[in-house]
Formats: sequence, structure tokens, C-alpha cells
Amino acid sequence: MEPRIEITRVRPGAYKAVLGLEDYIARCGIEKPLVELAKMRASQVNGCAYCLDMHSKDARAAGESEQRLYTLDAWRETPFYTERERAALAWTEAVTLIHQTHVPDDVYALARAHFSEAELVDLTLIVTTINTWNRLMISFRGIPGTYQPTKAAAVRAT
Repeated sequence: MEPRIEITRVRPGAYKAVLGLEDYIARCGIEKPLVELAKMRASQVNGCAYCLDMHSKDARAAGESEQRLYTLDAWRETPFYTERERAALAWTEAVTLIHQTHVPDDVYALARAHFSEAELVDLTLIVTTINTWNRLMISFRGIPGTYQPTKAAAVRAT
């Protein structure tokens, strides 16, 4: 598989704009393991191999267990996730599949039981941002396998 478009070369400003959202997410206060679980789950739903590769590595670097990553697709059927994480995963799926779900009231109520209004705005930005990355990487055929968490941190610092 060959990449179709290299967004960093063709539209570096667009790439930096989405990185700006990532910088906000990194400072918003939502715990890093939860951020990575939401990114992984949205990427599973969307089938984005590039983002699954990236966020599984980031999750592992943040201390996430293999067991939780391997069973994330079946999170409802495992005892491995907290109630807050379950609320976040349900929200992630509903927002990712918004064309099907329109984010039902029961999912909102569950999320509000575990997240403040500000946190729910931040969680929604996490989900919409990873959905943006998923759509860019799937559309332009981002090639999974080369991403390394330490290299990405260095690029962002510049």
C-alpha cells in the first residue's frame, strides 16, 4: 500500500491546526489512559489501522495493560474498565457513530454522571479530533507501523 497524500507536505498548516487540538487535549485534564482508550475505541469503530497502531503504542507507553487493549472492542463484556471509562467509551461510540445514534439521551445521562460539563466538552473534542485523524489517515492511506511515541513527542515540541 502506498500513501495517497502526505498531508504534512501538502498542507502543513492543516496538519498543525489539528495538532493544536491535540495540544489542547494533552492539557485539558482528562487522564491520559482514558484519552488513549477513547482514541483507540474510535479508531476501532472507524477501522483506522494507522491510528490503531499509533494509539496502541501511546497507550502502552502511558502504562496501559495489554489485556485492556486486547479486549477494548468488547469492553461491555469485560470487568476491566471503570464506570467512568465505560461512560467514556459509550460516549465515544455514540459520537463516532453520530449518523446512526444521534447521541441518545441515555448515553448522555451516563456520561454526565461521570463527567462535568467541561470534561464532557473535552471528551467530545477528544472523540471528534481522533475522528478527524481517522478520516485523514484512511482517506490518504497513512501507513501503519512506523510511529514511535518518543519521536512524535520531539516533533510536537518544535
